[in-house]
Amino acid sequence: MKEGRNKEKVTKLKEEVRQMVLKEELLRDKLELVDALQQLGVAYHFKEEIKYVLKGIHVSMIQMSFSTVGDLHVISLLFRHLRLHGFSTRWFIDEYKVEMKMRPALLELAVLDFNLIQTSFKKELKDLSSWWTDLRLYEKLPFIRDRLVENHLWSVAFTFEPKHASLRKVQTKAICLIALFDDIYDVYGSLDELEAFTDAIEQWDLSAMDKLPEYMQICFMVLFNTLNDSAYDILRQKGLNIIPYLRRAWTDLCKSWLAEARWYHGGYSPTLQEYLENAWVSIASIIVFSNAYCMDGDVTARDLEQFSFGYPEIARLSSMTFRLYDDLGTSKAEIERGDVDKSIQCYMREKKVTESVARQDIRDMILKYWKLMNSQNVGNSVFQEYFRNVALNISRMAQCIYQHGDGYAEPGQETKDRVMSVLLEPIEI
Repeated sequence: MKEGRNKEKVTKLKEEVRQMVLKEELLRDKLELVDALQQLGVAYHFKEEIKYVLKGIHVSMIQMSFSTVGDLHVISLLFRHLRLHGFSTRWFIDEYKVEMKMRPALLELAVLDFNLIQTSFKKELKDLSSWWTDLRLYEKLPFIRDRLVENHLWSVAFTFEPKHASLRKVQTKAICLIALFDDIYDVYGSLDELEAFTDAIEQWDLSAMDKLPEYMQICFMVLFNTLNDSAYDILRQKGLNIIPYLRRAWTDLCKSWLAEARWYHGGYSPTLQEYLENAWVSIASIIVFSNAYCMDGDVTARDLEQFSFGYPEIARLSSMTFRLYDDLGTSKAEIERGDVDKSIQCYMREKKVTESVARQDIRDMILKYWKLMNSQNVGNSVFQEYFRNVALNISRMAQCIYQHGDGYAEPGQETKDRVMSVLLEPIEI
């Protein structure tokens, strides 16, 4: 009953805020309102209205110089929102409560909407928990990492809108399997086993499992069934066969992990360029991109045809920032447990510099990739805009998780607090 009343209230508040967006007159007030909508996480309700407002601002700015604005705060908001930056995963709601220009209707909409979306996150987690438990992987794979909740947090960060619930569950399952496979390639599999495992995934043939040890057979079967189940839904709904694209992503990922395993077992130290050309794939976000691209409700046969030519440039740029953030946060721990050198070590060796210098230069590289990502124009359709947002959100989440160390493999209180605030604890009204 309470959830139903809240949904009715949200509908009324959305209309009130919609009129607010369209009627605002002053440039500063328009931008601050758009900024608040995005920061509060409710901009997705008003995409057309925001686009209309920003288009009007853009046209007017063409006819005047930025110096006439005269306010650095307004100029910075203008640049940010004309580039359609946004979304940060509940804290702004608390900050907005004490804003001098706080609008009660907007705040109430944000709180109610957040709680309703969080309820859907909890339902997704319940379904995912049943899937994870039913797999019974612990019986044969005692080394497996149990990060289901954290994995779902990643999926929420990539695409939080309610209509993407099915995709979030697919992404969470994929991230669980990525963590499992990553450990196999990094630690548990012998090089011969990894060669056979990669061949089996590339062939996508159950008969190829015969050459694998039992624990790898289990892993292959889980991947095979999970991908086919997900692809069946799209085939049933839209008549599109996405298996070839999902297979390609997993094959490319496993080949990149195999390359790193060969380097490690062969005692080879790659150059920085060699490392990065492989590492933007081995960070595994191509799986997220492929799922997001192929399983979106707006995807068409033409979109899939374009995707067949390879991964979009923005996917490579986003993956590169993800990889470098990951290396800054996790490289020492991974190398100690047995892994190939990461970007920091490659850079130190190649440039003959200290670790602190290497880390700063890696941060500068990240900034370069961010600028290139922000300059990417992937198209004007709703589907293309959505895909661009996924790419940006992957990089944002990577920065969030790895800015103070490894918030995934070694989650501290900060990661636990994020899980509680985003997925589990509603906001008091």
